[in-house]
Amino acid sequence: MSESLDLVRATLALVHVGAAAVWLGAMLYSLLVVQPRAAGFFRDAAEREDFTVALAAGARWKVLALCGAIAVSGAGLIGTEISERDDPTSLWLALVGAKGALLAVAIALFVYVSWRLWPARLLAHLTESAELAPLQRRFRRVALALTVTVSGGFVLGAVADSIGSA
Repeated sequence: MSESLDLVRATLALVHVGAAAVWLGAMLYSLLVVQPRAAGFFRDAAEREDFTVALAAGARWKVLALCGAIAVSGAGLIGTEISERDDPTSLWLALVGAKGALLAVAIALFVYVSWRLWPARLLAHLTESAELAPLQRRFRRVALALTVTVSGGFVLGAVADSIGSA
């Protein structure tokens, strides 16, 4: 592999893994640290929800930017891997395809949360609707599913990279 291709691949890998790590780290921090501590700190459910609303403000576009960086750098990494090999293995192609599918699922879940579930939750909070508690539970289930999906992509990426390098 040429030095320039090495530099391109390293840059793409840094962007790809870095963006995915930021996204996964933020989700894990929220689920494992922020939410439990907020529940302990804010005894009043309305105040806790106010805090959650303030904390989430503006996050949508940052996450979508991370998703874009992951998708573009991933496509670049696939291109560099294919250009280095005459015939990628079926296993590598399957792993990369599954990883791409997981990214699509993760983005779909995030879009669902951002444009459907979050507005419903916010409206239920503002109107003091009894629907707030069920929406919060659904929100948590989707957040867990999203975290597992992104984690799965990380694992598949690591396995595909070790196969691609072999």
